[in-house]
Amino acid sequence: MHTIVIGAGVVGMATAYYLHREGHRVSVVDAGPGPGLATSRANGAQLSYSFVAPLADPAVLPRLPAWLLGRDTPLRWRPRLDPAQWRWCLHFLQACTHGRSRATTRELLALGLYSRQCVHDLVERERPDFDFSSRGKLLVYQDAAAYGRALAQRDYQATLGCEQRALDRQACLDLEPALADIGASIAGAIYTPTEDAGDCLRLCTELERLLRAAPGAVDFHFDTPVTALRAEGGRIVALATPQGELQADHYVLAGGIGAQALARRIGLDLRIYPLKGYSLTYALTPDSIAPASSISDIGRKVVYARLGQRLRVAGMVDIGAADGAVDPRRTRSLEADVARFFPRLNPAGAPQTWAGLRPARPDGKPLIGATPWHNLWLNAGHGGLGFTLAAGSARMLVDLMRGQRPAVEAAAFALAA
Repeated sequence: MHTIVIGAGVVGMATAYYLHREGHRVSVVDAGPGPGLATSRANGAQLSYSFVAPLADPAVLPRLPAWLLGRDTPLRWRPRLDPAQWRWCLHFLQACTHGRSRATTRELLALGLYSRQCVHDLVERERPDFDFSSRGKLLVYQDAAAYGRALAQRDYQATLGCEQRALDRQACLDLEPALADIGASIAGAIYTPTEDAGDCLRLCTELERLLRAAPGAVDFHFDTPVTALRAEGGRIVALATPQGELQADHYVLAGGIGAQALARRIGLDLRIYPLKGYSLTYALTPDSIAPASSISDIGRKVVYARLGQRLRVAGMVDIGAADGAVDPRRTRSLEADVARFFPRLNPAGAPQTWAGLRPARPDGKPLIGATPWHNLWLNAGHGGLGFTLAAGSARMLVDLMRGQRPAVEAAAFALAA
């Protein structure tokens, strides 16, 4: 059976990998010149299987006015004459209830823990080189009220099989001495020892290498944008591209932001909207005082991940950004956050800057599974969790395509859910 995967980001590449392992003939189509060059290129680098609470949460609502109206805030909204933006924001606000947030956390955590198993299996089987490390993750709180809410969230996630530990200030500093300069302001921390980190772009290129070298090698069509899905009789019969039509037995939409436009042309609204994020990548020196584990500054919504002799720093959410261009004001703000959190970082030079568009759905859950078109499948809308959930999502989708019951409850991620 021939399956075309539309999108060569980490979700599409993981999908191609698992399809190939199950004996499919696989082709991957992407508008870019290689894999992982859009949202996957320089993301936060954290594999945060247990930290999956959605952005849509009632605790966000009191903070929205300051976030949305401020110039230097973690979340920034710029209204546009775009009905899709307003629809997305309305559905986001509707998802900001205690009940929906709890349910989404439960569903995403199940997928996250399954994805951790899949990632570790893949690493053990294939030994890909992508600066993978398993040093855990530390959520650092400098506000006592926020830390109190985190303890309640920790207790809830413990009932779902999630291993997390609460740390006081001294225990936090003992675990991560690089935080010494802000030690006096730490109210507490949540430590998850089972979290990982890695270079998402390098994983994408490693998967390409593996799939090209494998028996029955995967075909890659780069520099090939898909302009339309041609549908007839309840099925997709071809993909339209500038180079001509591509045909297969099955098709998987895994193209991030692009999945929304393609789906709308055949009558499907995936409710995917771009949320712009930023990252900095610092080269470290022997004198750098940098963290060894992954860290999240909860107050400023900034994440830090160690990648060998580099430090990846990521954050910000811009709602209404017109494109993926780097806004120097936002990267300067991120650099200021780094200087406050790790004043003795002492990097080798100025960081590499990046901005990308996260394909987000209002409730924070991706779409994984079937569509009304009998041979069209979805694996899209992962937002900021694409790297974290890619392996589990891909394995789950392949099980569904084979007619098998997946390890994670599929209804939670279905198009009609």
